[in-house]
Amino acid sequence: MGLLGSLMMLLLLIYFSWLSDLNAQSIPLSSRSRAEALDTLLQDYAYRAFVRPKTGTVYDGNVPTNLTGIKIAALRLRSGSLYRKGVKYKEFEIPRGVSETPYVERLALVYQNLGNWSSTFYNLSGYSYLTPVLGLLAYDASNLKASNLPELNIRATGNPILIRFSDVSPASSREAAKCVWFDLKGVPNFSNVKSGNVCSTVQQGHFSIVTESIAPSPAPVSPVPTPGFQPPSVVPPPKGEERKGKSDSKVWIIVGSVVGGVALIGLLALLALWAQKFQKRKKMQQMERAAEVGEALHMTPIGTTKAPAATVTRTQPILESEYVP
Repeated sequence: MGLLGSLMMLLLLIYFSWLSDLNAQSIPLSSRSRAEALDTLLQDYAYRAFVRPKTGTVYDGNVPTNLTGIKIAALRLRSGSLYRKGVKYKEFEIPRGVSETPYVERLALVYQNLGNWSSTFYNLSGYSYLTPVLGLLAYDASNLKASNLPELNIRATGNPILIRFSDVSPASSREAAKCVWFDLKGVPNFSNVKSGNVCSTVQQGHFSIVTESIAPSPAPVSPVPTPGFQPPSVVPPPKGEERKGKSDSKVWIIVGSVVGGVALIGLLALLALWAQKFQKRKKMQQMERAAEVGEALHMTPIGTTKAPAATVTRTQPILESEYVP
């Protein structure tokens, strides 16, 4: 049964792998998942810029060609020095009193400028970006060849961290512009823009200046009637038709998965019966071979089978006088 067990396990693995791929295709990747994957990738590429690194020196990194337009940099610091002195890093002014949790002896600040990819990874419904999204994330710098590192939680205990945006698109009104901060969970938080296009924060994350987007109403178009022409009546699609189509698709996926599972179970049952019969037939053949090799009796065919038959030997006659002593 070892071969059968291996075959059954292989078929089950293939089925569940197909089922998981099917579910992965039916569930789209969320924008937050894409942003987290981007942070992991940019941390790896930012650390690659550390070639013979010096503490307190900014190193600009390179991104993959499929993310052209994004700028990254890395800065390694001692935790004590950052807390006592602070640092000015690109558009970020980090004051004294900034600490990290958990504590590390050295930390690296990874800078991100998402450029034209801002709305792709941080889609903010109802708002338009006036500046690119800038990111500031802290990581442990004890191993500069490490990747997929978790972010450290940095917090300003005194004055806030300032972000001075230099590339700002003009807004329709100053009151409409808002600072937005995305925390590590991707939740947006809004605040007022300070003089000089400055935003403030006490934590790390991603930052930008946005304004509420108001879609212009389309100008009405009055059709020119044509004599003798009756425009066709347009029947609007029923509400929820698109949602119904998606639900039907999911139902068919579930039904297909169930049918595939039932078919697989039936196939496994047939394989089990076949293997049982095969093992029984093999055992009978082994018993027959063993009987033929070590037989002590003469085998006589009877019908379609063979049966053992003893050889006939007559008792030799002996005179009674031979028993007399």
